[in-house]
Amino acid sequence: MGRSGSTLIERLLGELPGVCSVGEVVHMWRRSLVDDELCGCGAPFGDCEFWRRVGAAAFGGWDRLDPGDALGLRASVDRTRYVPALLRHDPPQALAAALRRYTALYDQLYTAIAQVSGCRTVVDASKHASLAACLWHRYGRRMRVLHVVRDPRAVAHSWTKRMRRPDATATSPEQEMARYSPGRTAVQWMAQNAVLASLARRGVPTRRVRYEDFAAAPAREFAGIAEFVGHDGVLPIGADGTASLSRTHTVSGNPMRFTTGPVTVREDASWRGGLALRHRMVVSALTAPARRRYGY
Repeated sequence: MGRSGSTLIERLLGELPGVCSVGEVVHMWRRSLVDDELCGCGAPFGDCEFWRRVGAAAFGGWDRLDPGDALGLRASVDRTRYVPALLRHDPPQALAAALRRYTALYDQLYTAIAQVSGCRTVVDASKHASLAACLWHRYGRRMRVLHVVRDPRAVAHSWTKRMRRPDATATSPEQEMARYSPGRTAVQWMAQNAVLASLARRGVPTRRVRYEDFAAAPAREFAGIAEFVGHDGVLPIGADGTASLSRTHTVSGNPMRFTTGPVTVREDASWRGGLALRHRMVVSALTAPARRRYGY
């Protein structure tokens, strides 16, 4: 789920040789193709040479792809309400047909990203568990899921913060990062984690990482993550938790995707003093069963 500290992990993965991290692809159909929001390199999506080449390789050019069509397909399958059907091996016929078309877009896109970047691994940092369920039908055990979890009270606190979206353009409907109530965040936290756990039980290779463990021992935890994606060489993070981030071609995500240069991993524990007691009690009560399962 978003606000779990996964952006830095994604950025570090993108520093590994043979790995191309492209941000939250689930949002590109609107934010990149319609609103021409900024790529992680700082250029508008339409002016980015990397994405121009990807569009040409995937679809013969972005002008050959109808964003409205892609958004319509997304609305017809990639929603939390469809997850129970998506977790079946044989979803209803109408859903299955839309699912094939929707995941074909991703397959063409991922293939083109690998071709243009020269990388063997593509990291899509989309935080929608429903998308993971969709892609399971196309890739099965060929895809890998990095399941990042964080204390739901910390996640709830983060979702209440007001933050400007530096990548937004004048036509972007979302000028600020989305905000959820603590109760809604708690329900989403339960649902998103449950879906990813279900995919793991269905045989999808999954590695679960707790944000708090990563923040406490970043080099050790990231070594396990790197091994999970097939890397056994030098890591882009030091024993003291420092790393240097390069410019990337991410399409959407946390504002941290624009950060370059030296960074140090530190836990953000501001929720302990910033989340109102009543909200903490609500989130604690709603997430109690799964929270204990994840060690919170």
